[in-house]
Amino acid sequence: MNAEIFTEWVRRQGRHVIRTESSYWYDAGPRVFQAFPFSWLIEPSEQELSKLMMKHGIVSLRYSLPLEAKEGMISYHVVLHAPYELEMLAHQARNGVRRGLKSFRVENISFQRLAEDGWVLQLDTLERQGRTDSMSQAEWRAICLAAEGLPGFEAWGALSSEGELAATLLTVLVDDTYNVPYAQCHRKFLREHVNNALFYTVSKELLGRAGVAGIFFSLHSLDAPDSVNEFKFRMGLQAKAVRQRVVFHPLLRPLVSRSSHKLLASLLKRYPGNYLLSKAEGMVRFNLQGRLSLAEQEWPECLAEAKARWFEGQGIELPQAKPLAVGQEQAVELKVES
Repeated sequence: MNAEIFTEWVRRQGRHVIRTESSYWYDAGPRVFQAFPFSWLIEPSEQELSKLMMKHGIVSLRYSLPLEAKEGMISYHVVLHAPYELEMLAHQARNGVRRGLKSFRVENISFQRLAEDGWVLQLDTLERQGRTDSMSQAEWRAICLAAEGLPGFEAWGALSSEGELAATLLTVLVDDTYNVPYAQCHRKFLREHVNNALFYTVSKELLGRAGVAGIFFSLHSLDAPDSVNEFKFRMGLQAKAVRQRVVFHPLLRPLVSRSSHKLLASLLKRYPGNYLLSKAEGMVRFNLQGRLSLAEQEWPECLAEAKARWFEGQGIELPQAKPLAVGQEQAVELKVES
């Protein structure tokens, strides 16, 4: 499947799609456009970006670039490549898969069932992530039903012994890479390792198909903690080092500063869970970090090995972590998954 079919899926959801020299873009928020397919690494010219924003009144753009690019925040894509076998997983993950497969069967489901029964799972997932205001049931239905009849799209479900839908994945093939735009489950099945069963079974099936180079699962989020990907990494998925860039409209760039970021961060503390504030803080943070050299930026923990290789390749001594002062506490946010 090519990107044009993916574009049709986005358009069917009622979103505005724009095609430029380097990529496709869709309205991910009010006057905020994201490049897609998400797995693409692009390097559009400043002229292309300015023309796009000026012509369509866009406030900001977000896209992924190669690690070697001159600008952009150090970031990652969560990906998986063959071979992918049960024996390759850590002991805990292997046991989770085996236990999950005893309780659930994994199979293709209809987009209609994903739209109806899947909403319960999607809503429960959003509640656990504190993002219930980010999507309505009508929007979820549009996402699922827009895939009807489009080649390359599949809906997968993990069903309990009673036939109840416990977890789902939406997958789509773009070029030679499967993308997973949405994954959800209900919390009452987490201790039964439903996600282990679903992720392993679907990943092994997709990677075993002819001509498939890999699976793209997700972008480094603007606002979610890195802990949201801990389960994926335990399941053998990898963090691919890339850069992400958020660009603002030329008229707004003078307003994007450390002071404005500090203000947004303080507002977010006062109104935690506010979807628009959370995304705005993330976009400003990505923009400011992206102006720094890679040596000056704070690398995500999942890129520790990539960081060491990059510093060694640049002939730069890897900075040592600063020890905590006596009595200083570290706040660690963890996400419980199966």
